Amino acid sequence: MRASTIKRSLGAELTHKIKESRVLLVGAGGIGCELLKNLVLTGFGEVHIIDLDTIDLSNLNRQFLFRHEHIKKPKALVAKEVAHNFQPTAKLEAYHANIMDSQFSVGWFKSFDVVFNALDNLAARRHVNSMCLSAGVPLIESGTTGFNGQVQVIKGGETECYDCNPKATPKTFAICTIRTTPTQPIHCIVWAKSYLLPHLLGASEEEAAELDTTESSENADEIANLRKEAQTLKEVRKAMGTDQFFETVFRMVFEADIERLRAMEDAWRNREPPRVLAFKDLLERSQSTVVPSSSADQRSWTVEENFMMFKDSLTRLSKRYKEIQDRASPEDPEPILTFDKDDEDTLDFVTATANLRAEAFHMSLTSKFDTKQMAGNIIPAIATTNAMTASLCVLQSFKVLRNDLSSAKTVFLERSGQRAINSEALRPPNKKCEVCNVARGILTITPNATVENLVQGVLQPDLGYTDELCIRVGQEIIYGPDMEENISMKLSEFGIKHDTTLTVVDEDDREQDPRINLECWVTERNESEPPSKPITLEVKGEIPRMPALAKVDAPLADYADVPTATESTLPDEEAPVIVTDGANGLGKRKREGEEEPVTNGHVDKKVAGESLQTTNDAVVVVDDDENGAIVIDD
Repeated sequence: MRASTIKRSLGAELTHKIKESRVLLVGAGGIGCELLKNLVLTGFGEVHIIDLDTIDLSNLNRQFLFRHEHIKKPKALVAKEVAHNFQPTAKLEAYHANIMDSQFSVGWFKSFDVVFNALDNLAARRHVNSMCLSAGVPLIESGTTGFNGQVQVIKGGETECYDCNPKATPKTFAICTIRTTPTQPIHCIVWAKSYLLPHLLGASEEEAAELDTTESSENADEIANLRKEAQTLKEVRKAMGTDQFFETVFRMVFEADIERLRAMEDAWRNREPPRVLAFKDLLERSQSTVVPSSSADQRSWTVEENFMMFKDSLTRLSKRYKEIQDRASPEDPEPILTFDKDDEDTLDFVTATANLRAEAFHMSLTSKFDTKQMAGNIIPAIATTNAMTASLCVLQSFKVLRNDLSSAKTVFLERSGQRAINSEALRPPNKKCEVCNVARGILTITPNATVENLVQGVLQPDLGYTDELCIRVGQEIIYGPDMEENISMKLSEFGIKHDTTLTVVDEDDREQDPRINLECWVTERNESEPPSKPITLEVKGEIPRMPALAKVDAPLADYADVPTATESTLPDEEAPVIVTDGANGLGKRKREGEEEPVTNGHVDKKVAGESLQTTNDAVVVVDDDENGAIVIDD
């Protein structure tokens, strides 16, 4: 009955294409659950689902494929199982894995007719965008935040890609603010999450993304103090597992360090200095206090409750750390415990520690629920928005399957004005984009092919490259003008093999504009086949030259762990902007050099990841339903 209804609605030809299609769904979260249900019920022939996450209690209000009994199970596997209940004959494949893993190569992407993105972080989105461009597969990108949503159709060479418009930079917090003069609860949360937890429980040497460690005059002294204290914390860590560990940490952080800060008299001329939290006093006051239960997540704990939770969570984390340490062999690196919004131990620790610090600096305390929102970069999601966005994804896929890209649109859900849905025509690729404005070729190599075979045997004689070129695999440069020592090395020694890609960058701009980047998909030829050359390269036509001034900035860093804030956490004059990745505003988008369109006194932009500027200089960029919130300054 359903099949015949679909056939009457869509026509026999499109229905057949849908039935024969092979599609990939990346992400099984808020949008992904709705999208999978739509794909199955519409009759898509073969659907592959991939997601790295497991199901958490907080997912259940909008990710309707999951139930309480599914908590801690892989999202992709459960989504496949439940979706089969909607259509038992559907052909579904699920992967509990990271889409950025090497097993999901360009060749694998080539096997799909359409790819749907329902992701929650920028790095993975950019990766899928790049892989789809390399594979020549249409991508339907989507995202929501609150009442807003966006769907964008991407086709290499025909439309702009996800990276055609620059993304906003993440908010970072100066070390001097986080360590010395916090003024907002978010500062205390970042301090607990990105400084104390990592340094106390086995962090790597790299600083967290939201800590600004640039050697400015304001930051320099505090960075030196931070590095000195990091060494002290390593010494304190040696007491882990003993009865004295909790007291030692507390006294160091809330007594000794606060005393150090109080001694900086110049910092407190215009504000009240922090107060020391005395260990003995809190211990005595907490004698009859119990550790807050999970039912108390949405209220602010008392100072005594935070004290007890600090002790309890630190004990749990210490036990985990020691267990990992005991299982490790002598040559293994030191254990690392990192923050995860769905990890109760680390979330409890960050909540209690941040609140104790907020108490010392005379700030209001934050509930565990709100701390999770801010530390975990969560924007509250609305199930209805996810459902509408997922439906729009399927509607746009019909146009892609018909090869009717001229009818496809970039669609926006907006809770403003008299229209809930707005759209605009797909835009052509940005000629300044280094991600999609590249030439592509097929590089066939033998197992013993060398860098010299590629450079001096193909690129220079056949394509006219000079010595001013570089070759990179991902972001690693394997050959350049100053890397002649690599010329005799085999390509295989750099991990270049069947189904990988490498990029050739023309850096010769002495006489004319250099060529655009050449991206090569690698295939291997068996040595037993008649060898004409160790390497052959197929490129369609001549490699175009770069437009003048077309170079763009280097790719932005992954924004996965940048803190967010809610309106109530900051004073009005310092209110941040929540940056997400979906849709906002009305009117047309612009690129660099274009005039800003103005609508009703507002300057508007609409693109996944692009700023939306209003008359009060607020900046809004759109992300997905869960983890895309980024706080930036105007």
